[in-house]
Amino acid sequence: MSAEARSSEGPLVVAIDSSTTSTKAIVVDVDGNVWETAKREIQLHTPAMDQYEHNPIRWWETSRDTIGEVLSRLTPADRQRVAAIGITQQRESFAPFAADGTPLRNGILWLDGRATDQIRRYGTEHVHELSGKPAGVTPAIYKMTWVKENEPGVLEKADKIIDVGGYISFNLTGRWATSEASADSLGLFDIEDRSWAEELLEIAGVRRDQMADLVPPAQPIADLRPELVSQWGLPGPIPVVAGLGDGQAAGIGAAAINPEIAYLNLGTAVNAGVESPTYAYDSGVRTLVSGIPGEYVFEVLQSSGSYLAGWFREALGDPKLLGAPDPALDAAAASIPPGCEGLITLPYWNAVQSPFWNPVARGAVVGWRGTHSRAHMYRSILESIGFEMRANLDSIERRTGVRITTLRAMGGGTRSTLWRQIMSDTAGLPITTCVQDEISALGAAVLAMAAIGAHGSHDVATSATAMAHFGETTEPDTSLHDQYKDVAAVQRRLYPQLQDVFEDLHILSERYPSTKPESPKVES
Repeated sequence: MSAEARSSEGPLVVAIDSSTTSTKAIVVDVDGNVWETAKREIQLHTPAMDQYEHNPIRWWETSRDTIGEVLSRLTPADRQRVAAIGITQQRESFAPFAADGTPLRNGILWLDGRATDQIRRYGTEHVHELSGKPAGVTPAIYKMTWVKENEPGVLEKADKIIDVGGYISFNLTGRWATSEASADSLGLFDIEDRSWAEELLEIAGVRRDQMADLVPPAQPIADLRPELVSQWGLPGPIPVVAGLGDGQAAGIGAAAINPEIAYLNLGTAVNAGVESPTYAYDSGVRTLVSGIPGEYVFEVLQSSGSYLAGWFREALGDPKLLGAPDPALDAAAASIPPGCEGLITLPYWNAVQSPFWNPVARGAVVGWRGTHSRAHMYRSILESIGFEMRANLDSIERRTGVRITTLRAMGGGTRSTLWRQIMSDTAGLPITTCVQDEISALGAAVLAMAAIGAHGSHDVATSATAMAHFGETTEPDTSLHDQYKDVAAVQRRLYPQLQDVFEDLHILSERYPSTKPESPKVES
């Protein structure tokens, strides 16, 4: 970034985003300009079918290394301007730890699908209403129950069972604490009371004393450890600020701070959401604690986002590209007419979240003819994600009673002109892209700035508006939107028709499980 794009006055903050694939750190000024960025990959372990894990040590090591790298690039004078650290992270992921921070097993991630039986036994309407989370693959409560039933003693021996952000906070400050807007995604929360719910802890097989202390978003958790202040050449004290989950953080980074404006994250998964001043639960959405204190977020989640496009490119695309974006494939798909000449996809490769919340759902491609090509299938995948999103946006609007007028988009999928246009046409809404790549980290930086009153108050919405930057807007083609509505009406018939088939396939997978060997409990 050029010096002209940097604010010469005011504080700087460091923000980290520890996600499914990597941890990123950024340095941000009061105008939302990102000065420096660093990234470290995190290895994804798959010990068995539908199981996804991390070595939790990497959550901290990658955070430590990326923070150190971005700070090392600042001048000594600019390091003296650093005033706070903000945190965002992948949601729902957790691990058990000893009191000194030693992990007792690998962390189980949000996309892990091992707990189908537990979801079905414990995922009641009451649990949904209490926690705000429909019974589905992502909430940690069901995977904790799986550990309780399949790995006896692991949870009982743990001093702390905590989310990714809480473990990073512990290593930064020495305090076992996490943000309310991070902890609630575990599914163990009385979301209206903003507290751990004893009946949900009992289902999961964990105790209140094993949970992290709770801190409201945009409030200091504790000061940075003195040895880290010294190591990184910072002024002291440096507050570590309670952040929020990466989905809500992306919305804050996009200044999507009212119900008319939705954030749309075209990442590994695709999710969208809007702010709400009041709590409600609904079968079509999941309700989260907002980064704006006292508010909530109504969010929809589709598990297969850019993951699915990447899967196609890796499994069926140009092998030389190893799954990387392929301009030739995009060009070929762009030449295919909307609707893909009768080829329709059900994009449930990683089960289905909104609106069906079915952990055993699977993907399907229907309508094959001999004239269809790889480009047809690729475009059909992209269209199907758009069809699902439009239906899910309808659920949000029904819940809020407010019509969404704009989508503010972020994530790797926004780099595809084709996909942006398809998403705009299927949704029938303009899509404005966010300039900053690390938009979730920017959201954490907004909360850190609000915590220190950088914009004249502690109001998160004020800081969000001051720090957001936007790029181009993709306008929908209204005639194509009408055509897509007809195709989507056919696509939406597929899940009810195939639901029983998915159940049969699940029974077969249980009867004849994968023979892939289990990995060690904690991997180095």
